[in-house]
Amino acid sequence: MAMPFSRRARFALLPLAAVSLTAFLPQTALACASCGCTLSSDWDNLGIGSSSGLKMDLRYDYLDQNQLRSGTGKISPAAASQISHNGDPQEVEKYTRNNYLTLGLDYSFNPDWGINLQLPYIMRSHSTLGTASDGITPGAGGGQYDSRTSSIGDIKLIGRYQGFTPEHNFGILFGVKLPTGSHTDTAMSSDPTAPGPVAIDRGLQPGSGTTDAILGVYYMDTLSQNLDYFAQGIVQKALNSSDQYRPGDGANLNLGLRYVGNSSFTPQIQLNLRRVLHDVGANADTISTGGTLVYLSPGINVPISQQVSLYGFVQLPVYQKVNGVQLAPRYTATIGARYAF
Repeated sequence: MAMPFSRRARFALLPLAAVSLTAFLPQTALACASCGCTLSSDWDNLGIGSSSGLKMDLRYDYLDQNQLRSGTGKISPAAASQISHNGDPQEVEKYTRNNYLTLGLDYSFNPDWGINLQLPYIMRSHSTLGTASDGITPGAGGGQYDSRTSSIGDIKLIGRYQGFTPEHNFGILFGVKLPTGSHTDTAMSSDPTAPGPVAIDRGLQPGSGTTDAILGVYYMDTLSQNLDYFAQGIVQKALNSSDQYRPGDGANLNLGLRYVGNSSFTPQIQLNLRRVLHDVGANADTISTGGTLVYLSPGINVPISQQVSLYGFVQLPVYQKVNGVQLAPRYTATIGARYAF
């Protein structure tokens, strides 16, 4: 049975009203890979979610997708090059390096209602051997290219309501992802038989081109005097297609536990689960997209002052099952800072 809320516990838990909106941000390409992008970083906003006001969060995420996987195991580039899908050879990708800088603005109108805006800036480099390689060198006519993009991604605007209980520890999320990021970026072909600009894969574009609906629910409570926990579920579904492409529907589940008995820093650990379906459409990779991912994420929050705090996480894969052949990271890293006005 959950313990009654003390004043300290309420202030420790209510900040999840900001409710981990970065748990499903930034948007990460699944056309090239599976990655850990479900991390929640807003749980540590102590004392903010219980009253009205504005807060700002600046977060950096690093994901180096450099490991080819198929199903639940690794696969060599040479083995991947031998796979055929209804006569079409498998593309063999070399790497996708993602750097995300996300600005979050959160405003609480009162203890019941709030809104959150997430603006990502995406810096991504990608290299592929194409579909005619031996896993080591590209082949003629394989569509190989190297790309580098740096631009604004898709904005997310999320509202929340948490007035169901006196403790404000249960709430819902509702919002949209808007098609503000480009989905028409090009790269220079490295195939001598087909020189010139080529379209970057849709799943690697800064934006999806679609408007998505986002719905979520969360709950938080205390286990003991010094231990808090939360649970959060979120689904995201594209409401339309764009240029014969629609990203696969996704669902996240986040579970977190933290120790609040030390005023100098707050250690915590999360279990992050993500399930994504195949992308859909004539311009989508309908085979090597989507999958099921489970990550264990230890982290720490360090208060600098009453208004400023810093945080950091490392996300480690404990289970990865990808559709087709995809690139996946060996780990992801997150650092951030938040300021309460």
